[in-house]
Amino acid sequence: MSEQVSFGYETVDAAEKEGRVGAVFSSVAKKYDVMNDAMSVGMHRLWKDKFVRRVKPRPDEQILDMAGGTGDIAFRMAREGAAVTVSDINQDMLDVGIERALEKGLDALVWSRQNAEELTFPDRFFDAYTIAFGIRNVTHIDAALAEAYRVLKHGGRFFCLEFSTTEWPGFKEAYDLYSHKLVPRIGEAIAGDGESYRYLIESIRRFPPMPEFERMIRRAGFARTKVEPILGGLVAIHSGWKI
Repeated sequence: MSEQVSFGYETVDAAEKEGRVGAVFSSVAKKYDVMNDAMSVGMHRLWKDKFVRRVKPRPDEQILDMAGGTGDIAFRMAREGAAVTVSDINQDMLDVGIERALEKGLDALVWSRQNAEELTFPDRFFDAYTIAFGIRNVTHIDAALAEAYRVLKHGGRFFCLEFSTTEWPGFKEAYDLYSHKLVPRIGEAIAGDGESYRYLIESIRRFPPMPEFERMIRRAGFARTKVEPILGGLVAIHSGWKI
């Protein structure tokens, strides 16, 4: 029997998921940032600012921004003087990020196509590992967490920004209605691809709840794990240390 994993609300072979996720992001790459603004009413910018403040990038630190795609997190950290490697499994997303970096005059970033489950970087190489809105699309999340632990130096820190499930009554129901009914329509209108955005919303629903994901981070070896909910858990910042 082949291994079965979730692709949104579908169940598919594990070997199939990577290609299907890749097709989603190739389809939406050029409109990805415009869609983020439209779907979150610009709030994703505030969430990312807060996330980078928690990371506290410092000059000359080596930081891996995994699933960094279009560069939103990397640009913020590079402004603090950190040496950032932007990695993504999808070359179309990286190409958009490289183009944006050139427009901003940010030529010190390193861009590297990588699979989060099988990084080619050496052990104990990075001071920090960040991943924003990407880990829920990984086929084997435990493998990605293990790789994050491996490539971090002792004393290194792990930070993940990801959608979760808001615990605010009333808001949860309103958001469910908005995300399932309106987001695919917005995706069709702006990106010409409602189905990809339907998957992205469904992938949020299939992602582990905050306490469960924190346990996964601890099982990967991280200590001093923490969860910081935003908007009642609609989004959460997860963190841990390699000590």
